[in-house]
Amino acid sequence: MPARIDLEQRRADVVEAAFRLLVDEGFSGLSLRKVAAESGWNIGSVRHYFDDHRGLLMAAASEVGARMGRRLTRYPADALSGLTGESAVDALQELVEELLPIDEERRVESIVLTEFIVAARVNPIFRPVTEQMAADMRQVITDALGVLDVDEPAEEAERLVAVLGGLILDSVTPHGSIGVERLRRTLRTHLCSILLKSPGAAPAAP
Repeated sequence: MPARIDLEQRRADVVEAAFRLLVDEGFSGLSLRKVAAESGWNIGSVRHYFDDHRGLLMAAASEVGARMGRRLTRYPADALSGLTGESAVDALQELVEELLPIDEERRVESIVLTEFIVAARVNPIFRPVTEQMAADMRQVITDALGVLDVDEPAEEAERLVAVLGGLILDSVTPHGSIGVERLRRTLRTHLCSILLKSPGAAPAAP
């Protein structure tokens, strides 16, 4: 068993090194040789886990989706049942923020995901992974909105996903350069527009 754990840890170390390179240098900066140097392993060791550059990229793309998915499993939609008003906004914001770059871990994941989404535009090998991640995210949000009795939850989920995409892009690129606090305020304003329909309802600070 220890040998198995060691092998899995080494593979995880290589993927972490790939993440760091994607953050620092972007998609074009990722190569087996650079990942080997970044991870502290020789290139032969890296090839033991990944046959080629494509295999490493696919592993990195799958891992970022898996990490987001594991965090979202901590927020079953049924846990939102019966919540209304500010309590509903609080709970939905907590769930949705798992997908946003509000700390270093999630910032790295958001950058890596953005790199793969952009790459998928011209490289079809990444489309199944990125499309599945998008579908899973939409389903989680749709289910949550449904439990919260939002009208047309699937349509509202599409709008929320669009807001999240803009917030991520503006957070991890010079396109918007918005900080975490503004990101969270903007998100909350949108969530309040969904969940607080009464006249005069105003967004509250998180």
